[in-house]
Amino acid sequence: MPIAVTIADDSMMSRKNVRKAIPTHWQAEITEATNGQEALDAVFAGKAEVLFLDLTMPVLDGYDVLRALQQRHHKCAVIVISADIQPQAQTLVRSLGAFAFLRKPLEPQQLHEALAGLGLL
Repeated sequence: MPIAVTIADDSMMSRKNVRKAIPTHWQAEITEATNGQEALDAVFAGKAEVLFLDLTMPVLDGYDVLRALQQRHHKCAVIVISADIQPQAQTLVRSLGAFAFLRKPLEPQQLHEALAGLGLL
């Protein structure tokens, strides 16, 4: 059975990079979101058991998405992928419920390790 995945990033190049890093043997049904509101819409429509989330996006940023998920007690697995690698950002996203924080540009091995940590590989 395929796993519902949403990739939320305003950069088409970054979304493609995440798509390429997803393991080829992993059966994923992928939805793309170009802003935080689209990401939330996808999550609440059941299209995100796993959410790959950028922090800097229009409409709602990644922090706002994490806060909304936390307020609604939503249990999708969130993996933040961002160029903002400041320790404060990493601490904040973890406190808001993100499972992992990966650095851009994304290396496929980082993603595989995060998915393995979630028990999805």
